Amino acid sequence: MSKQYRVGIMGATGAVGSVMLEILQERKFPIAELRPLASARSVGKAVTYQGESLPVQEMKADSFKGLDIVLASAGASVSKQFVQNVKEAGAVMIDNTSAFRMDADVPLVVPEVNPEDIFTHHGVIANPNCSTIIMLVPLKPLHDAAKITRIVVSTYQAVSGTGAKAIAELEQQTRQWAAGAEITHEVYPYQIAFNVLPQIDVFLENGYTKEEMKMVNETRKMFHDPGIMVSATTVRVPVFTSHSEAIHIETEKKLTPAQAREILAQAPGVKVIDEPAQKKYPMPLFTSGQDDVYVGRIREDVSHPHGLALWAVGDQLRKGAATNAVQIAEILIRGKK
Repeated sequence: MSKQYRVGIMGATGAVGSVMLEILQERKFPIAELRPLASARSVGKAVTYQGESLPVQEMKADSFKGLDIVLASAGASVSKQFVQNVKEAGAVMIDNTSAFRMDADVPLVVPEVNPEDIFTHHGVIANPNCSTIIMLVPLKPLHDAAKITRIVVSTYQAVSGTGAKAIAELEQQTRQWAAGAEITHEVYPYQIAFNVLPQIDVFLENGYTKEEMKMVNETRKMFHDPGIMVSATTVRVPVFTSHSEAIHIETEKKLTPAQAREILAQAPGVKVIDEPAQKKYPMPLFTSGQDDVYVGRIREDVSHPHGLALWAVGDQLRKGAATNAVQIAEILIRGKK
């Protein structure tokens, strides 16, 4: 009988935590015990795993005793609060927040990009930002083939990246618009329905947002290339699920669109849908609920002799968060066997 593991989920009642439960079940992760953890206000609630109702437990310093793996998605401040307790319990924290991503001694991992970094951990492994994951899954095989020197990316990010309240606000605003009523907003600084917001997170001194600089710094860390040039513009759009990205790359070695398609067609975690003449290309409408990153619109960048342009779409709650964390856990336990 194969070994089974005791797994805790911090933030089990949240958007990402709920998807983590689904992913663990779908992928048949070998679980001996599943411990759903959340804040005190969630006590009394229950989550369902493999048909069994499990009561949610309040996160406390002693909540992690006996666990092997802790999947954390309760917020950066919560991860920082309990990380030492997790380590002292002998568990490994796979953290989906921004708390430890840029710490030098914490590996930042996408399994299709840098799985080898998992085993350099000291009790914590970080999940990258969702937009970075969706971008790097298709870019890594192209980087391996031709060495990417520059990336320019514009994102079109779904409201579910902000959370359940943002989903409800988009739905409410759409109903208000249809009824001819006044459109109200609380989650975002402006109406999101029938609008786009060119701001995700706070602005920094350099004019970029924190979200944009995450894509810059996380790419450099995972590619182990501090010199790679990255520029990002991140935009919130009135879509419920799945982030889309327009990506332009420059490479040392020239890649033709045909070569790029062939490489991506064989790349793990990537699905190519690139038949523009037949109006076939990736869209959030078809990628929500999927784990692959879908890629299309692959074409030569006419502004640069070694440039390519492509369009990538991925479900940010799954591959951009929960699935990536569970994949890290799978590699971690395989390495222990």
